[in-house]
This record gives sequence, structure tokens and C-alpha cells, in this order.
Amino acid sequence: MGDHVILVAIVSLISACQQGYYARLVGRSRMKHKIMPPAVTGPPEFERTYRAQQNCVEFYPVFLVVLWVAGTYFYEEVAAVFGLLYIFARHIYFKGYVSAAPNRLPGFYLTLVALFLLLAFAILGITNAFLREYLDVNIFKQVRQMF
Repeated sequence: MGDHVILVAIVSLISACQQGYYARLVGRSRMKHKIMPPAVTGPPEFERTYRAQQNCVEFYPVFLVVLWVAGTYFYEEVAAVFGLLYIFARHIYFKGYVSAAPNRLPGFYLTLVALFLLLAFAILGITNAFLREYLDVNIFKQVRQMF
């Protein structure tokens, strides 16, 4: 674990840009189909674009929490790699959903894999930090010594 989490910060900024890009695509779709806010219904293409963006927004807080906890308490490099995997998965999800609702599934499943792994790394990291702090036991050190 490093004292700095610059890689996690970079991944976070990339993901924020992705969120902004998806919001922009919804705006473009609104203009194309002449759908004024606050309306969220219209042609299927608009509705799929809107739902894809909203789903990305709904998952975003979960992603950021597990990314930062994993990057802080596990290994920053591992968290950053799986954070990039999440961003890639969201891209596949968004593009698939906009084309046809069933096409969202590969990206959705890959998103779940990335989130689950980040969550597992976060739990491992927090558990190790807790045990090290309160019981003077370092699981990571003991595992390294075994190999």
C-alpha cells in the first residue's frame, strides 16, 4: 500500500469525464428528438440513451467508494486496473444499450465483475488494516512470507 493514491485519482477523473460525456449524449439525443426537460419519454433511441446514462449514474457512487477503499487499503495499482476495467465495462454497456436494450448485458455483467472484485479487494484491505491496527496481525505480510 502506498501513501499516495495518484492512480486512483486519475481513474476517478477519467470516470468523471465519462459520466459527463454520457450526460452530453443524452442532451444531444434530446435535441435530436426535440424532447424538452423534464420529459424523459420519447422515441426508443432516446429512452435507451437516457436509461443507459441514468444506470451509469446509479452505479457511480458504489464504484467510487469501492475504488477508493480498495486503492487506499489494498493495492493502488490493482484498484486502478480494475477501475479502468469498470470504465471499459460501462462503455460497452452504454453503447450496447443505446443500440438495443438486450445488447447492454455483456457490459452489465463485466461491470458487476469489476465492482465485485473491487469490493473484495476493499474488504481484504480494510480487514488487514483493522487486524494490523488492533491485533498487530498483518495478513498480507504473512501471505508474502508463505511464498
